[in-house]
Amino acid sequence: MTEQGTRRASLARETAETRVSVELEVDGSGAASARTGIGFLDHMVEAFARHGRFDLEVRAEGDLQVDAHHTMEDVALALGQAFDQALGERAGIVRMGDATVPLDEALVQAVVDLSGRPYAAVDLEFSGERIGEAPTELVEHVLGSFAVGARATLHVRQLAGSNDHHVAEAAMKALGRALDSATRVDARLGGEVPSTKGTLTA
Repeated sequence: MTEQGTRRASLARETAETRVSVELEVDGSGAASARTGIGFLDHMVEAFARHGRFDLEVRAEGDLQVDAHHTMEDVALALGQAFDQALGERAGIVRMGDATVPLDEALVQAVVDLSGRPYAAVDLEFSGERIGEAPTELVEHVLGSFAVGARATLHVRQLAGSNDHHVAEAAMKALGRALDSATRVDARLGGEVPSTKGTLTA
């Protein structure tokens, strides 16, 4: 549900494979806490929120005895859905955001359009199979699942980098900063939806 007059969302997603809860305030300070059972996923979610200045709490229980896939996917879907709910009709927002973030040798760009059309183009290269308990192949899936849940167009591309941890973390920080820009309210719009169609949700 979205609280009236605020940009907050409280969301629960439950399947036979996972249980995920998300508490989000878009206009926050970057206070973040994630407990998913996957340490590196927690780190990515918290870095995303800290650099996007979102107040965020994520809790998840998943079938980690199988693997990390369902938990990582459903956390990303629920996180995207929370943004979709919190932004409502997306009236008055900037809508598009672009950020390029360095982390030592890594450099990653994220561009987001809160268009209502889910699409993700992700170009990241990893040399190893895992970062902690997280399969590196799922980093792209996390970004794509977020785009689906948020109903957003997302482009993420690696410009430099050789350390897998640095590349993945820079990608999440870049997404946070790009989303911070895209969700800001533009007073010049006077509360109108920034689209020639008149809607970003239909």
